[in-house]
Amino acid sequence: MERVALAVDEKARKMQEFFADMLRVNAVNPRMGGPGERERAAFLEKFLKENGFAVTRVDVKDPGAPGGVRPSISAKLGGRDKGRNLWYISHMDTVPEGSRDLWKTDPFEPVVKEGKIFARGAEDNGQSLVASLYALLALKEVGADLPFNVGVWFVADEEFGSDYGIKALLERGLFKETDLVVVPDAGTPTGGDIEIAEKGLLWMKVTTEGKQVHASLPKKGLNAHRIGMRLALELDDALNGKYTKRNGLYDYPVSSFEPTKVEPNVGNINTIPGVDVFYFDCRVLPEYHLEAVVRDMEATARRVEKRYGAKVRFEKVQMEAAGPATDTDSEVAALLKRAVSAVAGVKPRFTGIGGQTVGNLFRKEGIPTAVWSTIDDVPHEPNEYSRLANLVNDAKVFASAPLLAKQPRRD
Repeated sequence: MERVALAVDEKARKMQEFFADMLRVNAVNPRMGGPGERERAAFLEKFLKENGFAVTRVDVKDPGAPGGVRPSISAKLGGRDKGRNLWYISHMDTVPEGSRDLWKTDPFEPVVKEGKIFARGAEDNGQSLVASLYALLALKEVGADLPFNVGVWFVADEEFGSDYGIKALLERGLFKETDLVVVPDAGTPTGGDIEIAEKGLLWMKVTTEGKQVHASLPKKGLNAHRIGMRLALELDDALNGKYTKRNGLYDYPVSSFEPTKVEPNVGNINTIPGVDVFYFDCRVLPEYHLEAVVRDMEATARRVEKRYGAKVRFEKVQMEAAGPATDTDSEVAALLKRAVSAVAGVKPRFTGIGGQTVGNLFRKEGIPTAVWSTIDDVPHEPNEYSRLANLVNDAKVFASAPLLAKQPRRD
């Protein structure tokens, strides 16, 4: 472990430079208007091959992406047990930068200042991608005697449901129930939380249809915007009033139902909108079924339709039920706990989160998964950043974890 930690420290400067170079490669998800992961995957694949790794690449067809495919790439080191793998899984895609006016620097030109690197995707999920990559390099450099295979996957499409990423890889049978999976895509500033459970996710698009008319003639029309606002508030009250169970595993121990995005309706002030569109983001405790939430939303909408004469349509933008929580006594949870305690010097606790990572998809397939990293929790924000000290220290944790695996007894 000391040799591995020293190898990481010696590469700290190169790691920072590599991190900045990678962040310059725009990888905004195509379904969010970006160029996708193709160039970033090529950048990473080239680096891996230059450092002596055999690279597995899986291209998933996506007609909406530049080049028509969404790539995911993998590399690994062999261990004594060739039939088992410890995977570190991070994602290449990012969300858009949002309003550039809120950024102090160019979101796609990384800036290092006061021990932080600022850029879109620096924390989500660039830090962990680079940390896991350099952990693998350190293990290779020292010729570590590994109890099982240790590898990385850099995947596509995490920011928009993983249809072209982990879901496609799981369908191809690239992971086994005996695999140990660590997803470094959530965490805390102290590195003290190991996430073992996630809430169900439901994104719902709600369209209200009325009748568009001149704003001076309201009796001739039906204001879809007014009805949409009332519907949003009624949904807010109905859902938060019904789904009130608490689960102490989660820092936010109840389900959440948040009206979020609103689409433009009319381009001028003096027109009553005939169509209004808004969205709900629902994070639901596993004690509830998402289908029940959908039925309750539809029932509320039917009441609003009857009251005002408008029509309401729902569209499920994303719907992912919560998988079973990873057992705290599972091998991957215990292994990561030992590594975090030994290297980061903190006593970890197990917790659940409202966000969803690809860890939930593995749990639904019966593969116990732990989620951990050391971050300030600023994903998707303007002026997103990563602390360079976290980059180095997390790499040491990832490299040390397989070295702390309990060895089987020999009679």
